[in-house]
Amino acid sequence: QKKLWLKKKFIVETNYCITLDRVPEELYPQVIANEAQRQEWVKLFAINVIEGDALSPAYSEPLTVKFLKANDKLVLDTRFFDETFKTKLLSSIEDFDEQCDGLLIHSENFQALALLQERYREQVKYVYIDPPYNTGGDGFIYKDSYQDSSWLSFLLQTTLLTYPILHVNSTYFTSIDDREQSLLRDLYDAVFSFNNRLDRGMIIWNNAGSTKGFRKIVKNNEYILAYSINSEEVNSVYGKNCNPDHLDEIDERLQIMRSPKNPLAQVTFPAGLRIEDESVKVIKSPINPGTNQIDIVGGEMLFNNGILTHDVVLEASFPYKNQMIEFFKNIGTDKKTYDTKGQEWIEVYFTSTGVPYYKKLRNTKILSSVLKDLPSRGSDDLYNMLPDIEFDNPKPVALINELLVYFSTGKDICLDYFAGSGTTGHAVINRNRDDNHKRRYILVEMGDYFDTVLKPRISKVVYSKDWKDGKPQSRDTGVSHCYKYLRLESYEDTLNNLVLTIESERERALAVSPSLREDYMLHYMLDIESRGSLLNIDAFSDPTAYRLKVKKPGSDEYTDRTVDLIETFNYLIGLRLVHLAEPQTFTANFTRLKDPDLPQDQDTKLVLDGDLKQAADGKWWIRKVEGWVPRNPYNPNDGLKEKVLIVWRKLTGNLEEDNLVLDTWFQKNRISTLDWEFNTIYVNGSNNLPNLLLEGDTWKVRLIEEEFLKRMWEQS
Repeated sequence: QKKLWLKKKFIVETNYCITLDRVPEELYPQVIANEAQRQEWVKLFAINVIEGDALSPAYSEPLTVKFLKANDKLVLDTRFFDETFKTKLLSSIEDFDEQCDGLLIHSENFQALALLQERYREQVKYVYIDPPYNTGGDGFIYKDSYQDSSWLSFLLQTTLLTYPILHVNSTYFTSIDDREQSLLRDLYDAVFSFNNRLDRGMIIWNNAGSTKGFRKIVKNNEYILAYSINSEEVNSVYGKNCNPDHLDEIDERLQIMRSPKNPLAQVTFPAGLRIEDESVKVIKSPINPGTNQIDIVGGEMLFNNGILTHDVVLEASFPYKNQMIEFFKNIGTDKKTYDTKGQEWIEVYFTSTGVPYYKKLRNTKILSSVLKDLPSRGSDDLYNMLPDIEFDNPKPVALINELLVYFSTGKDICLDYFAGSGTTGHAVINRNRDDNHKRRYILVEMGDYFDTVLKPRISKVVYSKDWKDGKPQSRDTGVSHCYKYLRLESYEDTLNNLVLTIESERERALAVSPSLREDYMLHYMLDIESRGSLLNIDAFSDPTAYRLKVKKPGSDEYTDRTVDLIETFNYLIGLRLVHLAEPQTFTANFTRLKDPDLPQDQDTKLVLDGDLKQAADGKWWIRKVEGWVPRNPYNPNDGLKEKVLIVWRKLTGNLEEDNLVLDTWFQKNRISTLDWEFNTIYVNGSNNLPNLLLEGDTWKVRLIEEEFLKRMWEQS
């Protein structure tokens, strides 16, 4: 069972949700003709109530190209379209992984995290999870009344799987209540270490809870545990995310105590600086006699209506002498002065006693350990979008946004592997909308509400920021967006596809020796009797036809599903996808020519009779995938890349013809493509590509089947 559990799981569905502004206009006629997509837009976005005006057309049936252009933040779902449409759409997107804003995975979180290991090693900057609180009454699909040890073991597995994909300056937040917070804190201290708590490692969320069940003291708070894998690398990024008007101003003294370590310096203070007390007319030297003494060594310190009337030279211990001189030089220009922390100087002034101070803009804020004035529940966020669904205890978007403001910026990858209703994804999209950053999200959820709550919610928040009664209130706030959603084979699916082959001779031998039978069952049975049902290498001859029996979402019914071998392999090797080409099909004729270099009994070789021709009904099918992986997988952020080409083909059963077609296709692509510098080439099926190496070529060829088999069973 452990081996079956640890096996990486197949991807049994891959689809994409993409706003229309990213869909080539040549595909719009097919979009218009797709009745299922139109109905989905009516259901999700209420497009049937859109009225036209002088600038944009009204809703109509059928839809029009003008309507699609005017409503280009409508979210297209590729599940409503055939494979040809989908491949055309995907092939039009260059540098795909950089263009993809989010990833949704319908799967057990352990299995999803296991599959993500190579692709996201040391990439995730922010984690927020809201796991079951172990109360038995949270409404979670996960078992929610474990014994403490079982509950901790359940969370330990996923925490350990998350650790390798965390960036060195990542943050890891976990919502929890008072029952289990101390136990979970001990677990995190063991995994991350006590020293990697973010300060005290705990945030108190002050929420007005229900009085139900409380007789003496009402519980009005929950906890958020806060950790990192290296707390020294974590700093608040508030200043990068917010309007400068929201930042605090800091006042600091410019002069420090005189000592041998703090030598005296003379600085000219220009006319025009203010003094706090406008009634002061003159300041005499020395100022603050003693160790903090400041001497006037040039000019007089005279003020009129609170403004210094003439330049004055002061002598004291000025640690910021160079910044002071720069600031004074920049007065009246557009140039700005910053301290060593990047904080902007905005003023130099005098106190009423003549001591010079400076005011600067704090470039960040520190998060309070007590979060107040936030909603107690996220129900309104969710039910304004999806009024007809029931979902217990969703977290408020404002809570997740508060954490994002302080600890996520730029292109950070944000992970939630107890995604629930999708609050984390909702918050990330809204945060990007507000500050124009490009954070990306990964949401993992196993519940059937993946399709009824999570996915519709993400599409809706992309289309409009504000909702009421399930209707968009601000269609003009839609954002350009693309997210991918995957479904993984489940552990139960693996069991249901397990086929054991029984051999009578082996059974007779095992029957006479109980110890032999036990040893065989424990160490060999799965490998021998189930060979081919867990990973059927022979089925790789047609990468579009690998089938599994998979449970339908929301039911106990099983159906045959085609495995997405291409996408599964991409994740197994950690590919950063640059381009996924449309499949090409070819026709070819062959002849045999004598070859004196061959043995006498094999004195002819197969050659093409004419050209390899692309044709819609061609017998030979090839699909090209281009991308890269880190050259050093255990130091993926060093900037070194290994360019990867993956060639999938449908094998016809005639190895000689198949490989001649592959060789010809390869040579044509190498000649016609300027950027043909790959380090590794993966191909399914035995092939002759190594024979095509030219002088100076360094690329190597690997069999997809061998790599797939190794990676599928490789433990993280």
